[in-house]
Amino acid sequence: MKFTSRIERMEPSATTAMASKARLKKEQGYPVISFSTGEPDYASPKPALEYAKKAMDDGHTHYTSTSGINELKQAVADYYRSHFGLSYPVSEVVIGTGAKQLLYEALGCIVEEGKEVIVIAPAWVSYVEQIRLFDGTPVIVNTEKTDFVPTIEAVNEKVSSNTAAIIINSPNNPTGVIYTADFLKDLAHLAMDKDLLIINDEIYERLVYGNNRYCQILQAAPEAREHVININGASKSYAMTGWRLGFALGPKELMEKIVSFQSHLTSNTSTISQWAALGALKEAQPDVEWMRQNFERRRHLILGLLDEMPLISYTPPEGAFYVFVNIKKCLGMKFKNRKITDDMAFCEIVLDSKNIALVPGTAFLMPGFFRIAYSVSEKDIVEGMSRLKEFLEELEN
Repeated sequence: MKFTSRIERMEPSATTAMASKARLKKEQGYPVISFSTGEPDYASPKPALEYAKKAMDDGHTHYTSTSGINELKQAVADYYRSHFGLSYPVSEVVIGTGAKQLLYEALGCIVEEGKEVIVIAPAWVSYVEQIRLFDGTPVIVNTEKTDFVPTIEAVNEKVSSNTAAIIINSPNNPTGVIYTADFLKDLAHLAMDKDLLIINDEIYERLVYGNNRYCQILQAAPEAREHVININGASKSYAMTGWRLGFALGPKELMEKIVSFQSHLTSNTSTISQWAALGALKEAQPDVEWMRQNFERRRHLILGLLDEMPLISYTPPEGAFYVFVNIKKCLGMKFKNRKITDDMAFCEIVLDSKNIALVPGTAFLMPGFFRIAYSVSEKDIVEGMSRLKEFLEELEN
């Protein structure tokens, strides 16, 4: 069988691959603790379950419109009005099978061979592969020298006559960094000047800690409304990863194209998931805040434990539930005669020897780091960090 060059050049998801390796070891009886998957360990909120059950009992088990049920689209629009002061009619809201599908569809509407999309690194593993699936070219802005905070100058240097879009993700996966209002305003004006689309992935916007504040790009620059599509969903803040429910809000012409695209992919999102998300948006806001507070405690715990370890460093995360850890001092060292050649080898050796699963920074376009997700229990954080510290202390030159 002959496969297309498109599929042959695609790299599998590193987060999924590491989670699968960890799961296999656990099934074999090893005491594995996985910090690899960005998934809350909490159950979905009770209102989501109640709305889903009522939907089934009421017979809501058939097709809906491709863009989603009006009740949910209105709830999404209401959420953006109450949280960000943004006004979107339901005709500019689309419900998708997870935020990932909506990101894919947005790219599919504007990317083709010869087109470029700017990606700010480190970045979530699927952006680059989705761009390539449409024969586009990802253009990377490296933020390592500015503590993962992008500058408008660095972005502007990457813009060309072939640029179609810029993807932003704040709070960021994997760093937890939150982009500033000044940067977002400058970026919005750049998009307006160059007629670019900003794909604003704000799936972690509710998970912000301490004195940090999340700035929605259209709060910083409301005049850029026709150049921004906002991608969000129920997976992270509402602990509803398995329901596969995302939503997008953007300019009418683009949203109509996305609906047409989606009609040929999945038709509508699962009807039951849509009703569950409606319950979450309408009645689970206290649950979201409760989970956020617990993540904040876990953040404090894991940063304190990381501070006690040799050889590593990190930029304190402001949001999401990840820490992006610098392990460049470990490269070239050995663990029981196994040489740590790069971040991928580091993660493999840690999993083999200490039964903890991490994700290499290479997966996020940033070699020499690993990502750790603290969306696990405090007990697992304490035990896992104890093992990691032990590993680091056993390294030799």
